[in-house]
Amino acid sequence: MGELQRQLAIPGLTLSHHIAALVSVGLVKQNRESRTLLCVSQYAVLEDIIVFFRDECCVNSPEHRQEMPS
Repeated sequence: MGELQRQLAIPGLTLSHHIAALVSVGLVKQNRESRTLLCVSQYAVLEDIIVFFRDECCVNSPEHRQEMPS
């Protein structure tokens, strides 16, 4: 059992399924070291998603209008 699985207290197959989804969209990369798979967060991809949501999805929200210069 890996550290992430231990901390989340979920079955290995469930964890593998969710990690595979994160890998498939580029949010996580996996590096193999012997029998261990190391998961590395791809923060630049996450930041791009946050920028997209802020710029495209929240444009009409009151919070966004307050941040925009007059």
